[in-house]
Amino acid sequence: MEAVASLNHYLILSAVLFSIGVIGVVTRRNAIVIYMSIEVMLNAVNLTFIAFSNHLNDMGGQVFTFMVMAVAAAEAAVGLAIIIALFRNKNTVDVDEVNLLKG
Repeated sequence: MEAVASLNHYLILSAVLFSIGVIGVVTRRNAIVIYMSIEVMLNAVNLTFIAFSNHLNDMGGQVFTFMVMAVAAAEAAVGLAIIIALFRNKNTVDVDEVNLLKG
């Protein structure tokens, strides 16, 4: 007997992954963990796009997935540079201790 995952299974998995990402962003103070949580949320959205693309036999979801992956790659470059600069200046990656933008 072969079990085939339906659209609902993919959407539930995507919702769980997105929720884990949101919880990581809201509850953690480490910039790197927050950064990884954002990546989890982006991948959850990609999973949803691919699931709907497969379900509807439409290539639009796959195109949007490539766009999200491009944004994630840009975010990786800029985000890691910001985290490294923050660590060099403050010797910490705790976001509560960063107050450089406060007036």
